[in-house]
Amino acid sequence: MSASCGMHRRELLRLAACGFGAAAFAALAHGRAASKLRGAAPLGRHHQVKARACIFLYMDGGPGQMDTFDPKPALRRWHGEPFPARMEATQFASNGTTFASPWDFAPRGASGIEISALFPHLATQADRLCVVRSMTSPFNEHTNANYFLHTGVGLAGRPSMGAWVRHGLGDWSSDLPGFVVVDGGLIPPGGLECFGAGFLPARNQATLLKPHGPGVAFIEPLVAAERQRRMLDLARAHDGVLRDASGADAAIEAAIDNAEQAFRMQAAVPELVRLDGESKATLRAYGCEDAYEPTRTYAHQCVLARRLVERGVPFVELSMVPTGHDRWDQHSDLEQGHADNARAIDKPIAALLQDLHQRGLLDSTLVVWAGEFGRTPFAQGSNGRDHNPHGFTVWLAGGGVKGGHVHGATDEFGYKAIEGACELHDLHATMLHLMGWDHRRLSTRFGGRDMRLTDVHGRVVADWIA
Repeated sequence: MSASCGMHRRELLRLAACGFGAAAFAALAHGRAASKLRGAAPLGRHHQVKARACIFLYMDGGPGQMDTFDPKPALRRWHGEPFPARMEATQFASNGTTFASPWDFAPRGASGIEISALFPHLATQADRLCVVRSMTSPFNEHTNANYFLHTGVGLAGRPSMGAWVRHGLGDWSSDLPGFVVVDGGLIPPGGLECFGAGFLPARNQATLLKPHGPGVAFIEPLVAAERQRRMLDLARAHDGVLRDASGADAAIEAAIDNAEQAFRMQAAVPELVRLDGESKATLRAYGCEDAYEPTRTYAHQCVLARRLVERGVPFVELSMVPTGHDRWDQHSDLEQGHADNARAIDKPIAALLQDLHQRGLLDSTLVVWAGEFGRTPFAQGSNGRDHNPHGFTVWLAGGGVKGGHVHGATDEFGYKAIEGACELHDLHATMLHLMGWDHRRLSTRFGGRDMRLTDVHGRVVADWIA
């Protein structure tokens, strides 16, 4: 017992424990009207724009640009011959002869953008795409390249794109998190750090959502609503003393934020993942009834992405789905691996773009398709391709992007960017610009200097903007 206060240590711990619980749950008793999260005041957007949300279609492993959106007929002429240009260092140094794409290309839509036969459904959306054929990255190894694509730095521990968007929006009062990763079954090399908040407050990190089942583990309430109300009332009765005594504490505030968000998600997530309100025609268009299971999984991801955007979630990322291959990372058997991956995503992505358009959401939703790098125009072994960061393709659609447009070019082999070369920092800067932020001003103080997604690099590429 303490002589100064006349209280047993056990009694003190009991009261303090109740207080901690109260701090986490006090605001919940007041319902949604009082559920706004604590923390920094909203930063707000820097300028008026169309895009209010972003759907990032992450092509894990690095698709071959000359097999997808960057036709290179010269490779046919040199196929099977020694590669006629200088080879840069590759990841595995098992370089073979020149390797032509197994797929034909054809002009698509009124714009005439050439797209591979891998994507017959996506080809119908050609006039909505801004195809960037001159992207570059400083990394040719998956983990570092993934960190760089997601966070702007090739090391773990920095905030992800979605975390920066969430940070830019300030306090989030939706029933759903501001940054959601719909996990189709493949977490990228680099792990969950690709979706982390880094030195930003913890509430900015991604919430992982599964496309099937309850969506989030343990989302169902553990007790009846009436009993939960009594628990919340008890917590509220004890929270005052601790809140007044503890003062501002970032860790406690983050825990409170997460508890509040989890409570609201108990009602919002089950309704979100139930697709019984979608028409059969819509589900069929996405591929939810497709015979190929990876297509069905990715279709559910795309439907959830649209539903999340409809409900106000500003940043949604979709991971790749297992197809029996190592993602898009075809160091061998490229023809089968790329074909199966394309089959999984082609129909769902085309339907997503069309559905967003029909619902009036495409203008306000930026859609980005990108991997961490591309692939070599010469073989690895006999029928695969190694990593290539020197020139690869990404595309954007909606959200103020110039549709039916091609930016930049690689050399005649699709190896290196030679016209309109862009860095991933430029992609980040332009994405933020399209969503309303000056990438140089969306920053936070850490380690003695102002940190941002683009570090000290990046430029807005005006040629991509309508």
